Amino acid sequence: MEVKDRILEKAHELYMRYGIKSITMDEIAGHLGISKKTIYQSYADKDELVSAVFYRIMNENKGMCCLSRDNSDNAIHEQFLCSDVVQEMFGRMNPSILFDIKRYHPKVYAEFEKYKLEFIYEMIKTSLKRGVTEGLFRDDLSIEIIARLQLETVTLLHETEFVHKHGLATIEKELNEFFLHGSATAKGKELITTYKLQRQNKQ
Repeated sequence: MEVKDRILEKAHELYMRYGIKSITMDEIAGHLGISKKTIYQSYADKDELVSAVFYRIMNENKGMCCLSRDNSDNAIHEQFLCSDVVQEMFGRMNPSILFDIKRYHPKVYAEFEKYKLEFIYEMIKTSLKRGVTEGLFRDDLSIEIIARLQLETVTLLHETEFVHKHGLATIEKELNEFFLHGSATAKGKELITTYKLQRQNKQ
């Protein structure tokens, strides 16, 4: 593995575990057994390294969500599979990460906002339309409004006290089920119950 990739891998690991603000370039260098100068030969500054880490996180998330969509039996199954992906990621993520990038790395946060609107929002809308076609979501849904509301609940994740109290993965699970129940037809609600039971039986 090239030095640049090793730096990215270690930064990703440390940021996910401890948050961004608390991890210095010196600490990353120490964990890798290299000098800080070596890091700066690959990444101009911390902002560039944080940007590279978030680009990687967003790409991984995009790939897994697309895979969930392609492997799903229906729109509700898709929502559960995507939520599983997000919960798994959040389970490994320090709750302060989004707060840190919003406050200390505004350019990275702007890229995250762009990703939300250009990928996540469009994916939610497509899934809702699929569910209406399948008879699993109500046909009177205002798809753009519901998709935007579902998207913007991520702002809850900036409230660090709230997140520390409940946990990112738990919040994602509850939000997903809240929106599913509010959008589903009777047929859809039967599937929600089925997929919830499947997950409970795996625990």
